[in-house]
Amino acid sequence: MPMLSKGANTSVPTVRVRTVLAWDGDADVDASALLLTDSGRVRSDADFVFYNQPSGASGAVAHRGKTRAGGGFEDALTVDLAGLTPDIDRVALAASVDGTTFGRVPGLHLRVLDDAAGTELARFDITDAAGERAFVFGELYRRQGGWKFRAVGQGWDSGLAGLASDFGISVDADPDPATPTPSPASAPAAAPAPAGVSLKKQRLIDMEKRVASSNPKLLSLTKTAAVSLEKRGLSEHSARVALCLDISGSMHSLYRSGKIQKLAERILALGLRFDDDGQVDVFLFGRKAHEAGSLDISNHATYTDQMIKQFPLESATYYGLVMQMVRKHYFGTDELRRSPMGQPLPVYVMFVTDGSTGDKDRTRDQIIASSFEPLFWQFMAIGKSSMAVTVGGQAPKKKKGRFASGGEFAFLEELDNLEGRYVDNANFFAVEDPATIPDEALYELLMGEYPGWLTLARQGGLLPPA
Repeated sequence: MPMLSKGANTSVPTVRVRTVLAWDGDADVDASALLLTDSGRVRSDADFVFYNQPSGASGAVAHRGKTRAGGGFEDALTVDLAGLTPDIDRVALAASVDGTTFGRVPGLHLRVLDDAAGTELARFDITDAAGERAFVFGELYRRQGGWKFRAVGQGWDSGLAGLASDFGISVDADPDPATPTPSPASAPAAAPAPAGVSLKKQRLIDMEKRVASSNPKLLSLTKTAAVSLEKRGLSEHSARVALCLDISGSMHSLYRSGKIQKLAERILALGLRFDDDGQVDVFLFGRKAHEAGSLDISNHATYTDQMIKQFPLESATYYGLVMQMVRKHYFGTDELRRSPMGQPLPVYVMFVTDGSTGDKDRTRDQIIASSFEPLFWQFMAIGKSSMAVTVGGQAPKKKKGRFASGGEFAFLEELDNLEGRYVDNANFFAVEDPATIPDEALYELLMGEYPGWLTLARQGGLLPPA
């Protein structure tokens, strides 16, 4: 049974769960659930499940009521995950308190249980509540065809009315609710998150706290990445992030020198800002394609060393095989699609290679097919090229219809300009040595064409409107 800290997550291995909010004493706490789309808002007031509206989503989410438990109370909800319609992206588990604040409610914790077996799947103890009168304690959310639970811990001083309005619900606020005056002898409570802070912003705050305690250097990278994102209005953008790494034999010196490890850490910093789970999915390509699990805070320090031990370098390079694998991983198929397919979240793929491919026709087919999906390819070639980014990070100006890079990387430039795509879904730059590109310059390069692709993808129905 995982004991989760704020911002942490765990898989939910069952389709029917019971969530139990418990506390000590007699405080008047009421648990609730909000059924949210990928926009982070409810479809209508019917998606707010609480004691006065005890059922939602045709019964898939139900409020089971409050019961006395030991020296306090429990308030439970059940969620049938299989019964939720595809447009419900997550279920926020919330509560409000009347006549006091959550900082004065002792023993506050949320448990997630397998409703059939009664076994505990996760527990989150809320220890930093202060003057909040409404809280989202956790959320159940979709992930790669399954469900996960995240400990959220975001509060609202403005109470139920403030929480509700942030999620698109119409709730009449209580007139002039009394706010208890704290005892002069009590120690000052930790400051809560500012009212109106989005769940995405709260996740980023929690992520930075976790990274700060484990790896200050990685925290610095995430803040550098944030500067480039903020310039483009992407400070609270969510996306899946994938890293495709070439494991052909010619990459040996790049792995041995640690340059690919350092590059992977820089991509992880981007993933920590984009991906709500703080993970980068890693795929490898040489003669074959391989799924290499996820890169995250817990394993990043020695990731590439361990990866190469498990997947030794290979004797050829085939882009198309790994592109098929990536598309099948995120969209369930590698078929040569010719009509648009929409999904709530985009996929940003960083594709790193030091040479050309032996399956050019298959690669072209995959680029065209994936242009009908919410997937963006960012190609980075490592090696000598007339189109290589300078040591300071300055990229040469692109020339449409003309392949200036020549040699090994002319094909990547061709993919960047490929005809027949639904939207322009690829960008390419080359570097002679990734270690010579400053962090700020790298993130600027990584975001060079992605915002424009997002606009095209939304206009083309591949992603929901902004």
